[in-house]
Amino acid sequence: MDHFLPSLSPKKRAFLTGTLLLTGTGFLCRILGFFYRIFMSRTIGAEGLGIYNMVHPVFGICFALCAGSIQTALSQYVASNQKKGRAVFHTGLFISLSLSLLLTFLICNASPFIARYLLLEPRCEPYLQIIAISIPFAALHASINGFYYGMQKSHVPAFSQIAEQVIRMSAVFGIVQLMQENGKAITVSLAVYGHLIGEMASAAFPLLCLSAFPPAKTAARHSVDISTFKQSANYALPLLTLALPLMGNRLVLNLLASAEAIWIPNRLTAYGLSSSDAFSIYGVLTGMALPFILFPSAITNSMAVLLLPSVAQAQAAGNRRQISSSISMALRYSLYMGILCTGIFFLYGRELGSSVFQSPSAGSYIRILGWLCPFMYLATTLGSILNGLGKTSSTFIQNVCSLCLRLVFVLLGIPRLGMKAYLWGILVSEIFLAFWHLVTLRRFAPFSWDGTEMLGKPILILFVSVWLNQHLWKIALPFLPQMLTPGASWAFFGTALKILSLCAFYGLFLLFFHIAHSFQAEIA
Repeated sequence: MDHFLPSLSPKKRAFLTGTLLLTGTGFLCRILGFFYRIFMSRTIGAEGLGIYNMVHPVFGICFALCAGSIQTALSQYVASNQKKGRAVFHTGLFISLSLSLLLTFLICNASPFIARYLLLEPRCEPYLQIIAISIPFAALHASINGFYYGMQKSHVPAFSQIAEQVIRMSAVFGIVQLMQENGKAITVSLAVYGHLIGEMASAAFPLLCLSAFPPAKTAARHSVDISTFKQSANYALPLLTLALPLMGNRLVLNLLASAEAIWIPNRLTAYGLSSSDAFSIYGVLTGMALPFILFPSAITNSMAVLLLPSVAQAQAAGNRRQISSSISMALRYSLYMGILCTGIFFLYGRELGSSVFQSPSAGSYIRILGWLCPFMYLATTLGSILNGLGKTSSTFIQNVCSLCLRLVFVLLGIPRLGMKAYLWGILVSEIFLAFWHLVTLRRFAPFSWDGTEMLGKPILILFVSVWLNQHLWKIALPFLPQMLTPGASWAFFGTALKILSLCAFYGLFLLFFHIAHSFQAEIA
């Protein structure tokens, strides 16, 4: 891929190729994940998805404690000290696995208490024990990924995502077939065991790659003796110095997110719904609508993951020009993507919900949540840049305030307005977070901001693309009656083709303006 980018510096080339690789695999994983979610929604139902999404926040809290923070710290520390990468990795892996085993033990023994008094749903108890077993595998996977991200070798983390999805889906499909052949009822345990299998696969693949193909700069083998352990122990303090604030931050954020997940069904019952209806609505929102909104974020998430070590490395080298360039690029492409996705979900949200999940409610939620996209994608990339600059306390405080704002809507709004209050809460909190990140970043790292370029141009291009796309499909409609008939088996493919053609128009116009701008710059 590098020979297509001959004019770029090695650092920019590595960043762009890494982003493209993570984006490509991210999209593939999300496509596979969509088929998996469609299958699960029709197998265990909306209520089952709601119960599973009540259990999953417990895993999120444990991941924040033993894996996510270590991965980020490894990525940042190794990026600045690549020659010491292997010793730093050993230290991080030991810390992460030790914490994960402790958490597994605690959850397995306290699952009745957690289910009844914390999750407020006794039915979650057996699923908590299965979730707990997956935690050490997640810790192993996260540590290896952090090592590879720090070395700016993103291919292993990228392909481990695909391995996880393929193995999980194959195993779950096989389990369902066996259960149906034996006449056994399919319950929420199917989703929980699928999660466990996926985490095991995601740990096994990078571990094999690390053994067979270690990063070139740390490929030298050495015997493991007392001096090796002493050398690794020397990195424990600086690694923990980076990890502990992140650990505390992520723990608080995950606790708030878990409180939100627990209180939504509870507040829906206060609104007047039955427990079954409350879990069904929650399952439709979190298991059907939100995955659509998060699908395009494969691009911004990939950019965010790679921006953190890249910005950290630029800051260590004192290269403020590269930092400013990274910020401007992140702003521009996050807004391009967000504005396009808002248009797509507003126009085709109802069709997607009805054709994919056979749920009109999911379609309505998708259409409303589409307005989140520009702000959500901005917040993701800007937060990653702030973390790369070492401003983790700022991002922590801002994320906490954003989640607290959303919880106000959950606790006070849902009993009066139902799920509409939560949807408004998400939108308000994401707008609040994105703008606060932007203002904070402006203070620490000056960067160029062109409202016409970043907002006016993509909005204008979107309107023109929508107009052209609608006229195109009016002409094509007589030739594709089966695919475009609402309720037909091919309805989703018709909608997908409309979306793809809209994206093509939008992308071509952006490319045209970019080429024209470059040509004018050369003349000047």
